[in-house]
Amino acid sequence: MAHPHVVAIPGSLRDASHTRKALSYALDAAEDAGGGTELLDLREWDLPVYDADASDAGDAAAFTERVRAADAVLLGTPVYHGSYATPLKNALDYCGFDEFDGTTVGLLSVAGGAFPITALDHLRSVCRALNAWVLPHQAAVPKARNAFDGGPDDWTWADEEVAERVAVLGERVVQYANIEPDPPCLESRENVGADD
Repeated sequence: MAHPHVVAIPGSLRDASHTRKALSYALDAAEDAGGGTELLDLREWDLPVYDADASDAGDAAAFTERVRAADAVLLGTPVYHGSYATPLKNALDYCGFDEFDGTTVGLLSVAGGAFPITALDHLRSVCRALNAWVLPHQAAVPKARNAFDGGPDDWTWADEEVAERVAVLGERVVQYANIEPDPPCLESRENVGADD
């Protein structure tokens, strides 16, 4: 795959979102590695709270089509109460096997505290349930208020080690965008969806 298309979905609606900053940095690294990139900013999409009886509500069809067209997907989230954010959960609820089966996925989390890992574990479980191929490498940005120098408009990293982890995430989704998927995992075979 000469130029894999990488889509990033930040699960934060804040204007000065550290998650969006970090994912944008990962997308820059993906572009430098030869990928085409696109940020699907959830602030710009009309995705009402998911209702299985109205799964085509708002911009759902256009949104899922953009995710489905991607060769690789970056998911980023702020950590809320030890898990990932509602906007991202809602966006993922509109998606399914059509969007993620066999797709390479990279994960990033941003936390106000020092332990941004559990949200990544939860996202990894969701992606495996959709039979995505989740990169072993993941990026975590602890103590987000200190992650960038200056104010909300300054995108300069304060910690080069964290910046490198985020950049490697972008590089890896391009590198492994064409990996041969594994046979369906147990989680995905048992994930038949809600019947209520």
